[in-house]
Amino acid sequence: MELRDWIKALQIAAIYMGTIVGAGFATGQEILQFFTRFGNWGTYAIMMATFLFIWLGYKVMLLANQIKAKSYEDLNIALFGKKLGFIISMFMLVVLLGVSAVMLAGAGTIFEENWDLPYQLGLIFTAIICFFLLLRGMHAIIAVNSIVVPIMLLFTFIIFFNTLDMPNTRSFLTIKTDFPLWTALSTPFLYTAFNLALAQAVLVPIGAETEKKATIKWGAIIGGLGIGFMLIVGHIALSAHMPGVQQFAIPMGGIARTMSTLVYYIYITIIFAEVFTTLLADIYGLALQVHERSKLPKALIIFCAIVCCYFMSQIGFGTLLSMLYPLFGFISLGWFFLIARKRL
Repeated sequence: MELRDWIKALQIAAIYMGTIVGAGFATGQEILQFFTRFGNWGTYAIMMATFLFIWLGYKVMLLANQIKAKSYEDLNIALFGKKLGFIISMFMLVVLLGVSAVMLAGAGTIFEENWDLPYQLGLIFTAIICFFLLLRGMHAIIAVNSIVVPIMLLFTFIIFFNTLDMPNTRSFLTIKTDFPLWTALSTPFLYTAFNLALAQAVLVPIGAETEKKATIKWGAIIGGLGIGFMLIVGHIALSAHMPGVQQFAIPMGGIARTMSTLVYYIYITIIFAEVFTTLLADIYGLALQVHERSKLPKALIIFCAIVCCYFMSQIGFGTLLSMLYPLFGFISLGWFFLIARKRL
């Protein structure tokens, strides 16, 4: 590949990682719930999840490229037929709106709980910035992720090297769990299914717009490995602080607080940025889908979607998270197995 193809592959990887690394991932709650609480089995589950992110991320983008999909509905119709594809796409529309509301509520919660600013100010500020950035389309998503993802990776390295000095560094290989084995074995599929079902909103237009198959392949490989790296480093750090770290609402923030106050506040800012990148990606995918069907102006669709998210976010971050994520995760498994079976 030429240099510009490698640059494009790195951009794809950054967008892929930035879309997956949302509020739950960056805070450490997703890693704790899906992997670390299963002890040493969580390590093997992360390895499986990394492979699934590479394989299925590549598959989604390549399929979108082959059919030149304009939105994820085009991909779902090509995969599952017009009737079932339409049903899946309508469900995804609801999921994207719900998760966007969760992300917006998460931003408001960071303002309130960590920066001592009003919850409503956090919602309004985030919504306004999101609207004006999305008017620039995919260019804005590429630009934001190109900044946020490297910073997140840098901080991940800092956490990793700090953990190396602890006496319990190898806990991720030795810690035991009381959970049955089948629950640990199912987590990589549940985790990958939910996150990839959401990520297709951005992966589909990226795949359709990318010219070379090799660029897509390396974007998926680098992005999947990056996600796996951040998962395993988070898992190692959390395992070294088990079981006490479970008391924190933001487990990775609790670890960062033990390092220094400055590191803690930097990490909280990174968490906000990761929430913001996921919000951008989900609203963008939703707007593409609605525009494709209605031909309404994208700016109007983005505005209406953000207003809906604002009103939904009044319910609160924790309540929305506990209500919507389990439901979306369970139903996403169906999409996961359908696309896994589909031949290229």
